[in-house]
Amino acid sequence: MSFPSVDEQLTVLRRGVEEIVPEEHLAEKLERSRERDTPLTVKLGCDPSRPDLHLGHTVVLRKLRQFQDLGHRAILIVGDFTGMIGDPSGRSKTRPTLTLEETRENGRTYYEQATKVLDPDKTEILYNSEWLDAMRFSDVIELSAHTTVAQMLEREDFKTRYNAGQPISIHEFLYPLAQSMDSVHIQSDVELGGTDQRFNLLLARELQKAHGQDAQVCMMLPLLEGTDGSRKMSKSLDNAIGITESPEDMYGKVMSIPDALIYRYAELVTDIPTADLPKVKQYAESNPRDAKAQLAHTIVSMYHGDEAAEAARQHFQQTVVRGGVPADMPEHRPDADPGEEVGLLNLMRNAGLTESNSQGRRMIKQGAVSIDGETVEDTGLYVDVSAEAPFVLRVGKRRFARIVWNGQS
Repeated sequence: MSFPSVDEQLTVLRRGVEEIVPEEHLAEKLERSRERDTPLTVKLGCDPSRPDLHLGHTVVLRKLRQFQDLGHRAILIVGDFTGMIGDPSGRSKTRPTLTLEETRENGRTYYEQATKVLDPDKTEILYNSEWLDAMRFSDVIELSAHTTVAQMLEREDFKTRYNAGQPISIHEFLYPLAQSMDSVHIQSDVELGGTDQRFNLLLARELQKAHGQDAQVCMMLPLLEGTDGSRKMSKSLDNAIGITESPEDMYGKVMSIPDALIYRYAELVTDIPTADLPKVKQYAESNPRDAKAQLAHTIVSMYHGDEAAEAARQHFQQTVVRGGVPADMPEHRPDADPGEEVGLLNLMRNAGLTESNSQGRRMIKQGAVSIDGETVEDTGLYVDVSAEAPFVLRVGKRRFARIVWNGQS
């Protein structure tokens, strides 16, 4: 196939990248790829401990998609074996271990979601248990000889835990070595990862050299801030925008990000042409409300289509801007006998307004739950549905359900 010029490829690939090590080596690899008419092998490893993907995950996935669009070979390595160890990157304590079956199932879910960004027809998926599980103990000893405890303690997370007297298990030191073996096994030319993966990616370069291979280029992408505007996007921090969320929730959450993040989101998680980004930045500074609405529409369209994005915009205008309730809200009929009281936490969860009772309890404490417009303050509230229904149950700014008793029409 015919590859674009090296300069054209670098213009695309540099967008939104924090660091390329070494950048001149990437240019050399791209030039060699063009001369030999052979695609580069680009690797992205995924940690299957948390299979629910959000916009933060798509930053690196979109970079892999750019390599695909330029004609290169994209390999998604599901760390089903390393997932049993748990990536210690950025962790203040040892992660709980998972079974191989759990990591495999999470890996399948990860792939299904990742291909909302990647081209599924051009994405190869490998499980690193295929080669890591076959290693003998003598192989592990030989692998461990390529690094020292001092080098491992240069990692910020390990250093912090060590200085604080917190335990570090030996198997955690094996994680970056095992991940590096993935690069050796597929002889990757480029590996992608977040900035928190820098140590692991660079270690893989050294192992490749030790195995007589041309060392991979390490491309580090920034960690996207969540809706709170400060901390890394994470579902556990309740600041994430999931790529499988409903159009209404996705739109509303994008509208909740701080104005200062509009350009950053546009650059890292959308396909807005690079040449148009300066206009986006200017628009965000001069008219952040409309710029954010445009960004929300763009992001929802990417995952749900234009029609759903427009419906989400109208829903947001009706429920948030004008403070009304949507006419087409879902209906929920609790399975309750006449006079039977139902716990509000269970009611919210069963109606699909919260994912768990703990989330519902947190929302009530935040004053974000109301019944027919009246704020609920009691986390232990019980409702006689047969007497009180029908009523509108609202959670947050965008989630509604009309509660109807089975005996009502």
